[in-house]
Amino acid sequence: MSSHPLRAVRTLNLGILAHVDAGKTTLTERLLHAAGVIDQFGSVDSGTTQTDSLALERQRGITIRSAVASLRIGSTEVNIIDTPGHPDFIAEVDRVLGVLDGAVLVVSAVEGVQPQTRLLMRALRRLRVPTLIFINKTDRRGADAQRVYAEIARRLDVTVVPATAPTAALADALTSADDALLREYVEDEASLTARRLRAELAAQTARCAVHPVFEGSAMTGAGVDELMAGLAELLPTAAGEPARPLRGRIFKVERGPAGEKVAYVRMFDGQLQVRDHPTGGRDRITAIHMLDSGVWVRRDTVAAGQIAALRGLAGVRVGDTLGDGARQTDHHFAPPMLEALAVARRPGDGGRLRSALMLLAEQDPLINVRADERDGTAVSLYGEVQKEVIQTTLAADFGVDADFLQTTTLCVERPNATGEGLQRLNTPSNPYQATIGLRVEPGPSGSGVTVHVPVDYRLAPLYVYRTLELFQEAMGGYVRDALAAGPHGWPVTDCVVTMTDSGYSVADGPPSLRGPTSTAQDFRKLTPIVVAQALAAGGTVVCEPLARVTLDVPARATSGVLSLLSKLGATVEDQVVRADEMVIVAVLTAADAQELHRMLPEVTGGEGVLEAAFAGHRPVRGKPPRRG
Repeated sequence: MSSHPLRAVRTLNLGILAHVDAGKTTLTERLLHAAGVIDQFGSVDSGTTQTDSLALERQRGITIRSAVASLRIGSTEVNIIDTPGHPDFIAEVDRVLGVLDGAVLVVSAVEGVQPQTRLLMRALRRLRVPTLIFINKTDRRGADAQRVYAEIARRLDVTVVPATAPTAALADALTSADDALLREYVEDEASLTARRLRAELAAQTARCAVHPVFEGSAMTGAGVDELMAGLAELLPTAAGEPARPLRGRIFKVERGPAGEKVAYVRMFDGQLQVRDHPTGGRDRITAIHMLDSGVWVRRDTVAAGQIAALRGLAGVRVGDTLGDGARQTDHHFAPPMLEALAVARRPGDGGRLRSALMLLAEQDPLINVRADERDGTAVSLYGEVQKEVIQTTLAADFGVDADFLQTTTLCVERPNATGEGLQRLNTPSNPYQATIGLRVEPGPSGSGVTVHVPVDYRLAPLYVYRTLELFQEAMGGYVRDALAAGPHGWPVTDCVVTMTDSGYSVADGPPSLRGPTSTAQDFRKLTPIVVAQALAAGGTVVCEPLARVTLDVPARATSGVLSLLSKLGATVEDQVVRADEMVIVAVLTAADAQELHRMLPEVTGGEGVLEAAFAGHRPVRGKPPRRG
């Protein structure tokens, strides 16, 4: 193992984003080849690229899971995080954006601005990621870089400037975005030298005020040298101080060749060393690997601004932070609103299927899995392509062939009123050696589950749990597990649960408490019975998820889209005219949002763009569905 001092070179953590098939994976390959990291230029069509490692990625020509590569441009070390381009994986795109210093948005010179292009630019602007734009495929028949340049400015609603613009054009673009610079230009035009303008271009790019545009062909390499120079000159490199307290984020988790967990971290402040315990628990780092000119090498230390693969942190998940606030996952992302049942094709593979799905869920915290009474495993989803990805991954990586049944909407249950449940020791209805009383009350919408265990320490079996705090923590876990399925089978949420009574048996106690010594299993197994009593007493209401959709549609299609929204029972919240387009914001059920997504291309001639966000829940109208 070699030591690795804090480096003087600059580090740029870069994302490459694009609509499906606009060429971002090809561009990544070309950058690696141009920098001398790889000797042979790979091909998406032949499945020989560096970053698309999944079989389905090679088959479909799409990127699904983020991958990491690196190259050196002068004194700048560039870590490239290749991000998914399909709408079903927008949650992973958003998650990766949080660890970037800058990005390149790839737009096809033939197709121009496409639906996912607009969604990606919205995400980049929302998270304020400095972005260069690369108009790709200028060598293809039908390419028109000038048309696409104008389309980018109009349809993405951003200020763009040609990266190689002459001095006068660059001065016009930059002064329009900066009043102080405009005054200086008016007072003394000569003060804005070419060097000053390039520095100002970098400054405004870093503030996301402008977006320099490059053009070329990732396939032939045209324009790639200019883009590489722009990466080093115009995008801000990693900030952060090695001397500050540790702050890092896990943005990817996978399994190594021996089945060990490998966690990829972006360091924002501080540094990590082998044998550190960054999660506040017992897990310690056993190895650190970092990319050096395309090769993973072992290091002793990773510092602020850098990316590394860590081994030894068995308990971490994607989104976890290291250091202050360790293990606090980023909850910015909306939960999945769909679910499908996975069933093993071969008899006896049910257990292997569930284990494999649990490992996949570990890599992506936005996927949940649960056992289902229909002899399968239910998987939460964002869309239909994600289902195909999981199915292919199960077969290729785990040797498990599975089929998915029809996709359904994920509902929740909320308490309708306050209800209480109680099971006392040594009574006919209680088969366990414990007394548990629980009260379940409705909580505010979106509040989740809160558990209070305000019991006297003398009523807790501390010979089992050691301290009252550990007993309270354990009871909180038992209650949450019990709330995973309410009377209708859906997770119960938005409630406050309070433990109202507790007791345990002892061999020499009074008659009401006498009996076999209570164990943790007694409390764990009795809790669901008492929770069910309390929920039955207060009742629950089944609620379905709502989606708030933002639609960008051609103005000529407005009436057809509004008619479709009306048929789907949507509530239109806003309509804004922008040039020859209409932006419509509406709220409807998640199930209807899926139907809207399916029908939108027909209504808009393939030009409509839909962005959906979780908008809470509402009570189901009519007979509440049961979860299978």
